[in-house]
Amino acid sequence: MSRTTNIAISPSISDYFMDAVGDALRARKIEASAASSHYLVGVLCDYAHPSEDNEPAFSRPLAFQLHDALEASGTTRFRRLRALGDGVLYGIGFFGGHVDIRGIDRGYVIRVGATAYDNASAMLRTPGQRATHDVLSELADRFEQFVEVLNEVADGAIAQGAQGQRGLLKLYERWLRTGSSRIAEELGARGLVATRGKEGVH
Repeated sequence: MSRTTNIAISPSISDYFMDAVGDALRARKIEASAASSHYLVGVLCDYAHPSEDNEPAFSRPLAFQLHDALEASGTTRFRRLRALGDGVLYGIGFFGGHVDIRGIDRGYVIRVGATAYDNASAMLRTPGQRATHDVLSELADRFEQFVEVLNEVADGAIAQGAQGQRGLLKLYERWLRTGSSRIAEELGARGLVATRGKEGVH
C-alpha cells in the first residue's frame, strides 16, 4: 500500500497539514483537543516522509501485529503499540477504499487501532493511578472520528492534485467508493455533477 499522495506544495508540510486537519475537523463538525490535532498533524508528516524502520500497517495481519506488540515489554512494547495505532489510523484514513476492496472488516480494523492506542496510553500511568486524559486515550476513544478527519484530509489532497481527464476519473471513482461530499464539491467546481447509477457524471 503506497503511503504517498499528491498534495499542494507548501513552504512547510506541517503548516499544510495543520491547515488541512483544522479544515477537516470543521467540515466533519468534530471537536478535538489541541494535543490530538497536533498529533494527527505529526502522523501525517511522518507518513509523508516515511522511515524505513516503520512497518507498513497492513504488511502483516493486524492480529499478529497487535499480539507481537502486546507480548513485547518496556519501551519496545510502547513503541510498537503506538506505531500500530498510527499505521492503522493513517492506513484506513487515507486508503480506506483499499481496505474495503481487500475484504477486511472496517470495524475490526478500527478496533485494532483503538486497542493499540488504549494499551499504549495505559503504559503512561503507574499501577494504581486513576485514568487521566492524555492524547493517546483520546485517540483510542474517538478513533473512528479521527479516521473521518483523515478521510477528509485525503479527499482534499486528492482533489487538489487531480489534473486532466485521468485525474477527474480518479476523483469520480473515489467519490463512487466513499460518497465524499468534498470530492463531489470538487467535481461540481469543475463543471461535473456526480450521480450514481446509469447516469454517471455529467
